Amino acid sequence: MDTSERARRKVWPDALKRKIVAAASAPGASVSVVARQYDVNTNLVFTWRRLFGKMPDASPAPQFLPIMVAADQPAAAPAGRASNMIEIELPGGYRVRCGRGVKGAFLRVVLDALERR
Repeated sequence: MDTSERARRKVWPDALKRKIVAAASAPGASVSVVARQYDVNTNLVFTWRRLFGKMPDASPAPQFLPIMVAADQPAAAPAGRASNMIEIELPGGYRVRCGRGVKGAFLRVVLDALERR
């Protein structure tokens, strides 16, 4: 790319990029419609969305969840279930059950995907 091609590229201020990303991330908004309103290539909006994250705060702030610590006791397995199963209940009504053979990295991918919903 020579200098004349670089000179023709428009420089978008970060504040305007954030405004465009926020408009495109609004519930029911179409990225292509917002891009046309601002005379921006749709791919740029998607790039900025990755750069700045979805806006406005599309995901709620992290929260602490209550836990209860109990003394170590061998727990009896419920009838009909394997004793090596764990069950994780997440906000939003999701429930994940997994057994001893599940790899931690795979479980993290699943939990991350569900947390983003």
